[in-house]
Amino acid sequence: MSRNPFTATPRLSRRAFAVWRRNFLVWKKLAMPSLLGNLADPMIYLFGLGYGLGSLLPEVGGVSYIAFLATGTICASTMNAASFETLYSGFSRMHVQRSWEAIMNAPVSLDDVVAGECLWAATKASLSGAAILLVIVPLGLVASPLALMTLPVIFLTGLCFAALGLIMTALAPSYDFFMYYFTLFITPMVLLCGVFFPVEQLPPLVQAVSNWLPLSHAVQLVRPLVFGELPASPLLHIGALLLTTAAAFWLALTLARRRLLK
Repeated sequence: MSRNPFTATPRLSRRAFAVWRRNFLVWKKLAMPSLLGNLADPMIYLFGLGYGLGSLLPEVGGVSYIAFLATGTICASTMNAASFETLYSGFSRMHVQRSWEAIMNAPVSLDDVVAGECLWAATKASLSGAAILLVIVPLGLVASPLALMTLPVIFLTGLCFAALGLIMTALAPSYDFFMYYFTLFITPMVLLCGVFFPVEQLPPLVQAVSNWLPLSHAVQLVRPLVFGELPASPLLHIGALLLTTAAAFWLALTLARRRLLK
């Protein structure tokens, strides 16, 4: 039986970093507006809800509401930044500008192009998550140097949602297609995974669903570290994010091969 070339094991090389560098050099020209755009929405939620609604609420989980919200916002901002980069910018490079095809005229495989896109989106998302962490330090919302351990978690979270976003990019016929992804997947995760309120307040069935979502694993790693505690079952959460990333990347690559190499 002949081997299906579309589902073959990814074959990656250091050329993926050349794709990453290409995207970085393009982004660098508009770095400041890009960072401000990625930070504006989460910071509005953080200060608007954190101080406005937070002044009406008691402590949540033994901390002020704005501190609770800040840790969730780090993860949600990372997720959104990675998703927007792989969906809208990634789709532009793949379908509209055809940059992927142009890159493949050089000795760079599609596998490396997709890997480079994933790494770049994770890097850009990490800047957003780390920037929020930097903002909340002078506000006194970070309790311990353990918060520095959130940086690799933020990158892993960005990598996970970058891979998931590339699945939609490979499937999308147009930009409008992405509204399904945000409405049916991203938005429910923000509401169900402990960003705005504790998951324990949800019905048991919804809690069970939440525990399977990747954003929940990110929040359960980041929140304790920011508060100066070690996460419960860290290997479980890290393993879940790694497994989701690997499976999503393989599926995204398979779909990209079917779309561009058939």
